[in-house]
Amino acid sequence: DLPLSSLLALTVSRAQNLRPQIANPKLATNNPTLTTIALEKPFCVFDDSLSPGSSYVVYLYAMADSASTVNSAVTDNSSKPLNTTFQDTNGGQLGPYRAALFNVPNCASPPLLADVVNVKKVSNVLKQYLFRVGDDVTCLYDPNFPGACNPPLADDTTYRFKYLLVDVVAGVVKDQTLWSDPMKTIKQASTIDTWPGRRSGGMIVITSILSTLMFLLVVGFLASIFFFVMAEGEASTETTHESQTTQQGVSRSQGIHILAELQLNSYKCTDIKELPFSTER
Repeated sequence: DLPLSSLLALTVSRAQNLRPQIANPKLATNNPTLTTIALEKPFCVFDDSLSPGSSYVVYLYAMADSASTVNSAVTDNSSKPLNTTFQDTNGGQLGPYRAALFNVPNCASPPLLADVVNVKKVSNVLKQYLFRVGDDVTCLYDPNFPGACNPPLADDTTYRFKYLLVDVVAGVVKDQTLWSDPMKTIKQASTIDTWPGRRSGGMIVITSILSTLMFLLVVGFLASIFFFVMAEGEASTETTHESQTTQQGVSRSQGIHILAELQLNSYKCTDIKELPFSTER
């Protein structure tokens, strides 16, 4: 008879001693990000649980880390996987949700990591080797979205992940890993870096637009002042011209009047000279 420890070892699969791992930094730079965490797919993890002739898929569950996460179940009483969604669990805050399902990675022919330096092959290699949690920004707004919704994670939040091997025909879980170690998304910066060398393209565009608008506002203000001054100058010129014309008219009228008086006086003097004077005393 086999000892109890050996019997227990036979009943515990390899997967039940393994945890999902964060992606190799050589393959996934800047990981985690604000809203995503890239994981290694479970290559050769479920091999001892695969039965010939059966069809399997891998389910990935995610959950915000808490004291009870490591004991959170992802199956119901009949060993069927939970069908909880991101919305049902408030983004994993209330329990685990199914973030993805994909084919069982082929342990017999894994992707060649040397191909990551090949521009034509790197995309396919990373797709086979990695899965990025939180990479779908549209599924929450599509009521007809097929499959599991994998929306962005919350920033500055710690998560754990678990892989399940599911029999497609029976619809039951055949094997599963442990919950992963805690993995945390990075924190949103609370301050704006004023050094231009670290500004994003979006910030540069916004700054350029605001600068242009400010320039146009200043030009418009100066133009309005210029036209106002010009209008005041024209009004002053018209008033001065009218004043001079009036003065000239008055002066001409006065001149004509004085000339008339002088002529009248001249006539009077001539008449006096022509009067006959008597010589008798």
